[in-house]
Amino acid sequence: MLGQVIALVVLVLGTAALGVWWSARQGAVRAPREAPAGIDWASSGIALADRVTFVQFSAEVCAACRSTSRVLGGLTRSASDVGHRELLVDDHLDLVRRLGVLRTPTVLVVDGGGREVARMSGVVSDTQARQALNRVPNAVTEADGEGQS
Repeated sequence: MLGQVIALVVLVLGTAALGVWWSARQGAVRAPREAPAGIDWASSGIALADRVTFVQFSAEVCAACRSTSRVLGGLTRSASDVGHRELLVDDHLDLVRRLGVLRTPTVLVVDGGGREVARMSGVVSDTQARQALNRVPNAVTEADGEGQS
């Protein structure tokens, strides 16, 4: 009996620790992966903004993708040099493979020159999106201080 109680306590604590770890990773801004050379965004039908573009890889049946899209859309509406492009993974499998996208939503932060400067996976908050913008020099202009959630 005591052995079963101990096993149950260990299982509950392990599950709680895993949940805390998973939650902390959601939307966290990370350094970009080693990007393959020669990604031609324009030939893939992706027009980049002047300063920075959030390139979001989504799936049709992804609630976290819709939430992230709303956050990024709100942020980009308040800044003229920041863009948001949402791509369905099913329609862009070549980019998904080349860029190492493993889950949805995955958001790449791409500077005006087409280089990935940051990456986020999972639900992205307004604060995390602004943190990613700060990785691009002079990227936060009119967006500063607006739309905080």
